[in-house]
Amino acid sequence: MIGISKLYCGTVEPSDPLRYGRLSKALPSHLLQFSKDKKPVVVWNVTKRCNLRCVHCYAKSDDHCAGEDELSTEEGRNLIDDLASFGVPVLLLSGGEPLMRRDILELARYARQRGLRVVLSTNGTLIDRPLAKALQQVGLSYVGISLDGVRSYHDRFRGVEGAFDAAMRAVRICRDVGIKVGLRFTIHRGNASQIPDIFDLVEQERLPRICFYHLVYAGRGSRLIQQDLTHEETRAVVDLILDRTRLLHQRGHPAEVLTVDNHADGPYLYLRLRREDPKRAREVLELLKMNQGNSSGHGLGCISWDGEVHADQFWRHHSFGNIRNRPFSEIWNDPNDRLLQALKDKRPHLKGRCAVCRWLDICGGNFRVRAEAVTGDIWAPDPACYLTDEEISVSQDEEDM
Repeated sequence: MIGISKLYCGTVEPSDPLRYGRLSKALPSHLLQFSKDKKPVVVWNVTKRCNLRCVHCYAKSDDHCAGEDELSTEEGRNLIDDLASFGVPVLLLSGGEPLMRRDILELARYARQRGLRVVLSTNGTLIDRPLAKALQQVGLSYVGISLDGVRSYHDRFRGVEGAFDAAMRAVRICRDVGIKVGLRFTIHRGNASQIPDIFDLVEQERLPRICFYHLVYAGRGSRLIQQDLTHEETRAVVDLILDRTRLLHQRGHPAEVLTVDNHADGPYLYLRLRREDPKRAREVLELLKMNQGNSSGHGLGCISWDGEVHADQFWRHHSFGNIRNRPFSEIWNDPNDRLLQALKDKRPHLKGRCAVCRWLDICGGNFRVRAEAVTGDIWAPDPACYLTDEEISVSQDEEDM
């Protein structure tokens, strides 16, 4: 996760996370990516069921998915107890569509009672005013509502007519009842041209946050590999996001803008800032070093509806264990799991240009699951890295590294 607005628009200084000792439990939510202990943010896919049929769904969810293998309410409460004791700073409830679980409010409320910050990731179509008020009373930190474009494009991509209007209605209801709400947008060739419209929407609706996700080849998203952007197209999109973020801030709407799932964005942003504002570039480099790039299997983990533990939500083909057999905290710290330990320290295992990249400490080797999907080798270079060989060369004169 790269905080575009934090870094490019200067809304965060290196001294800000240092003020809290860079400890996960002490840091405000907007500074968590700069923690030094990297206690894992946990995505819990509470159900595989979903009322939409999204083309890129990593969980292959739809309304025909059975729910018999889902963790029970009691198992969910036990999981939350373990996560709280382990010091997990954030629990992100996702799916499928998490609001299809009847006990979702109970689970969210219990997580809040145990001191966890709780985030909800939803398509928004099931949120009406009574439910929004109930979610607000639970004390959610944030609700992220997914959009894949505007109006009919979103409906086609999500497989249900009216999905866009329902999602926007949910955005407005959440905002009206006092819930911090923002948008989630996964980029591919079919919708990249709609990014300006999404920025317009953020500005018109006065939304505080927008996350742009790079495509990861997992689940149904594996069928979209040919729809991923080329490296040149990705550079153009990241430049567009940077430009529009700065414009938002100049117009008096300092929304939080982030990019997710391609940590090449960090060095790319830094190199652009070196040309535009060298003093700020040095500060940004310090923050990027705190961020450490991709943290799947380290600062990010995932638990599936059936209790399987994964490095992140895209790694369902590999489980480190099941919380029905062992607590998450025990699984996560298992010194005998070679892959899990390797993900916590990827440097000795990476191959090719990733192994010699001068940005490795601030990229973290990018997405291993994407490399595996294309090459069959977990440790091969991430094919979505769009930095040139010259930009990653350790022979380059780099005063700040």
